[in-house]
Amino acid sequence: MTLTQQIITIALCILGTMTTRFLPFIVFRENKETPAFIQYIGKFLPSAVFGMLVIYCLRNVNVMQGNHGIPELLAIIVTCGLHIWKRQMLVSIAGGTIFYMLLLHFIF
Repeated sequence: MTLTQQIITIALCILGTMTTRFLPFIVFRENKETPAFIQYIGKFLPSAVFGMLVIYCLRNVNVMQGNHGIPELLAIIVTCGLHIWKRQMLVSIAGGTIFYMLLLHFIF
């Protein structure tokens, strides 16, 4: 990439980031009520995204060969247990990921 192309790329990234950050505050003013559809999306979209992530992570697990998905199942159980216990998403995700990596490295 030339210097001009790099500058244009960086400028477009900045513009895109700033637009996504500021647009909600421009569209949904503080003195107006948020539309019901947006409230609905805000309530259910995070769960749907995490459901899609779980499916994406388990898409290549083959229960007919290898370790039969045991590390994945154990990591999911640990992640769910941490989330029920601590109710902190970062702790749950990090703990489950670390547990999974340790399982793969030392046991399976």
